[in-house]
Order: sequence, then structure tokens, then C-alpha cells
Amino acid sequence: MSTGPTVYLETFGCQMNELDSELVRGHLRSLGYRFVEDFTTADIVLYNTCSVREQAENKAYSRLGLVGMRKKAGEQVILGVLGCMAERDGADMLRRFPQVDLLCGPGELDRLPALIDNVRRAEGAAREERMALAGSKSRRSTTLAAAEDHLELLDLSRAFDPSGPDAQRRSAYVRITRGCNKFCTYCVVPNTRGAEVHRPPDSIIDECKRLVDAGVVEITLLGQTVNHYRYSHGLAVDADGREQPQVGPGLAAFRAPIPVGQKVTTFAHLLARIHEEVPALQRLRFVTSYPRDFGDDILDVMAACPRICRYIHAPAQSGSNRILKAMNRGYTREEYLEFIDRVVAKLPDCTIAGDIIVGFPTETDAEFEETVSLLRAVPFKNNFIFKYSPRPGTVAIDRFEDDIPDEVKRLRNNLLLDIQTEVSRTVHASWVGRTVPVLVEEIRDHDAARARDDASPDSALSLVSAHPSSKNVEIRWNRRQATSRHGLQAIGRTPGDLIVAINLPPDAPSSQNAQALVGTVVGVELTAAAPLLMQGKMV
Repeated sequence: MSTGPTVYLETFGCQMNELDSELVRGHLRSLGYRFVEDFTTADIVLYNTCSVREQAENKAYSRLGLVGMRKKAGEQVILGVLGCMAERDGADMLRRFPQVDLLCGPGELDRLPALIDNVRRAEGAAREERMALAGSKSRRSTTLAAAEDHLELLDLSRAFDPSGPDAQRRSAYVRITRGCNKFCTYCVVPNTRGAEVHRPPDSIIDECKRLVDAGVVEITLLGQTVNHYRYSHGLAVDADGREQPQVGPGLAAFRAPIPVGQKVTTFAHLLARIHEEVPALQRLRFVTSYPRDFGDDILDVMAACPRICRYIHAPAQSGSNRILKAMNRGYTREEYLEFIDRVVAKLPDCTIAGDIIVGFPTETDAEFEETVSLLRAVPFKNNFIFKYSPRPGTVAIDRFEDDIPDEVKRLRNNLLLDIQTEVSRTVHASWVGRTVPVLVEEIRDHDAARARDDASPDSALSLVSAHPSSKNVEIRWNRRQATSRHGLQAIGRTPGDLIVAINLPPDAPSSQNAQALVGTVVGVELTAAAPLLMQGKMV
């Protein structure tokens, strides 16, 4: 048994960060580090941070304070900040939070073990020995320059333990691109994660094969703009002729035909290759999609390949053309609705999710009503609805005054949540009576849970969605509404990302034995619907 240092790693933000943390865990475990679930017992505390949402950032700052209290009490603990906050704030974070020992940006995670070693070996290590940040390298200008970093090695060397506590659901992420070229005015990602860098398709497929061989049944392809994956062969190779990651092309490349004689793997090609070359993979899904440039070629591949999930997460962000232009989203309301029309026409059973920002600077009541009408016009399974908050490092914070009062933002946010609840209820109800495959993610023993309810009648069942497309949104519903009268219940997801509670029959095996269902796909007849939850029975 390993006796190496103990590590606590907590992740904030999006699915990109979840994958980064998974890769960090695998890398450190291979070096003998042991992971613990309680930060108060860890020798090393790492926070993988996000700068996109203020709430996630505030939580991270709070955690830094808690570890600072451990240090003031005389405990020897190493504190590291990873991810976008580290990249954005840089050395200033070390000044503002002297309890922080090391910083590691999202593009430099392969250097984390060396940073930890520097801090462990030398008390008061020089600042440059405690930071690994992309800095000026974050916007690489040439195709070949993308091969200069070694972050690809983390993806290629990852290990999936089918018996590990994080792997029970048999789902895994596979990164196909890093970074972003869109420069939405409210978003800091292009500056903290750098330019779009696309992995060679053969490397992606090999990783999928290894994961499936290890027991994975569902893979989610990740990209900040996943449908902008585009790999031009022969442009980025090493001395041995092996293809390397390359910086993606500009937006104009997606609106022009592929040059004659150039071999290119598009996102549609990649989906088809994975589906055909990894036949044991039961489910293939992807997030997040950019509404513009989502071609019919992708929809045609989804329609032709039954193991590609009919689920698309494509943020609209606003229903107002003026606000979309101020956000630099690159499309209009009409173009977004045309995209949705194509999805519905080619994939009538596809479920759709999105993101909405309310209270963007200068948004009028009339423009908010345009967003309301968009929400009612699209069959969104769900929307992640956020109040705008100025983020350091974004264009919007310098270009626009945050002139919408917080009480107005809250009102608009709550109104949209209410409307989305109505839309979600209608979408979910349309599935009642169908029989669908459900990937089981959790078993709940409600006899035991009901005993806890007796002590706390107002308690609610909390399901923190593990699926990447959920963005870790916590879903709550009353336990007494979500459970059968007695026995066990399985919680899982359909290919369209609908959450399903499955009441197991009275003669079902014990809770311990029923755990064998977790990570398997079962047939379920959907019998009832609510805005956030389907009910069903196994068939």
C-alpha cells in the first residue's frame, strides 16, 4: 500500500475542470500520492478553480481562507490553486493570499508534480519555482507551436480504474479540443485556456478504445466549442512523422469548402470514426456545441449512428440580436432558431439544453421579453440560467457598465426559471409511455432514507448530477414525491440526458446486490414526468 503524501482535490466549475482534475488525480496517483476526502487531513490541498461564474470563484476564495486557518494553527500543509483563477490572477494571487504555495494554470497541469516537489523540498521556494502559467504563450500563433506543450501527455497517459469510487457509473470524458477562439465579451476562457488546440483524431480514438477496454460504457467528448473540431492532416508532425496537437483555424474556415487536396477530419468525421472503430462503446455524447457552424453533416452522422446520443447542449445566451452582438456571440436569434429547426427536423427525438444570461449590460425589458419568447419557442429539456456578473479579464467588464440593478437581474432570473419549468414539464411529459435505455448511476435504499425523513420531515433528496452535460447543477425534489412506498430505487439517465427514477420491484435484491446495476444500461418504461425528473419501471 502506498505511503505517499495525502492529497485533497476539489473542483469548481465546468466539465473541463472535472476532466482536468481526473487527469491530475491519475498523474499524482502514479507517483505515489494518496487522495483523501477530507481537506483537514490532507498534506496537500488543491483547488481546481473556474473564473466563468462569480459563485464558483467565491467558493474557491472561501476554501483558501479555511486552509489558511490550518496554517495559522501551525499545521504543515501545501496549498495549491489550479485552473483559470490561477492563470488569470497570476502572481497577484500569491500576494493577496500568502497562504497559497503554488499556482498552476490549466495549460500547464503536467508540471504540477514538479511544483509540489519544489515546495516540499525548499521552504520559501522562489516565486518562479512555485508557478506554472501559460502567460504570453496562451495565444499561440502557429500551427506547429501547439506541439510545444506537454499537456497532451496527460490525456494519453490517463488510467481508468473500473473499480475506483469515481468510476462506478462507467462514464468518462475525452477531451478533443482545448481553449477557445470565440472571444465572447463576458467570458475569460480564451485568455485563461488559450487558443483552440485540436488533438489528432487517432489519439482520440485510441484513448476511447482504452477506456472501453477498461469498462467504460459512455464517453463524452469535450470541447469549449466541440463542433469546431477540425484537424488538418500533415501540418503538425514530430520528427518521427507522428501527428501532434495543432491550433485550430479561424472562424472563416467553417464557412468555406475544404481546400482541394487537403485531408481534414471534421467533427462529423470524428464522430463517425469513433462510432465505427469503437463498436463496444454503448454511448457517445458531446458538449458544448456552438449554434453557428453546426452543420447538417453532424446531424446526419447522429441520425445514422444509433449509439451517438440524441442530445445537444447549445447555449443561446439571449433572444435579443442587439444583446447577442454586444456579447460577440457571432449569430442572430434567427440563426439560432434555424439551427433548432434543423435539429428537430433531422432528429425529432433529440433533446436540447442551453444556457441563458440575464441582465447583461444595457438589456432592456423589451429585450428580456425577446429572451422569454425564445425560451417558449424552443423545446429545451433544461436551461442553465445565470445572472450576469462582471468577470475580471473579460472585454465586457471594461466595455460596458454593469448598469442592471441586482434586484432586476434576480427578477428576470426567477421569471426565466419559472418559464423553463413549464417548458421542461412539457418536454418531459412527451416521453411518458416510451421505453428507453437508461444508464444507471446510483441505487437508493428508501427504507433507510425514510427512517431519516422521520427525524427530519422537511428533508429533500439531493442529486448532484455526475454527468458532464449537467455542469454539476444540483437538482432537488421532495423525497416523498420521488420514491416508492418501500424498497430500492435506481437513478439514471436516458441517451437524451433525462433523469429517471426507477422503482425496483418488491422482490429486488438487497441494496448491496442492487449496486451491480450501477454502470449498466437497462430498459425502462417511462410512466410519469415532472420538470426535472422522469419516473419509470424496468422492462
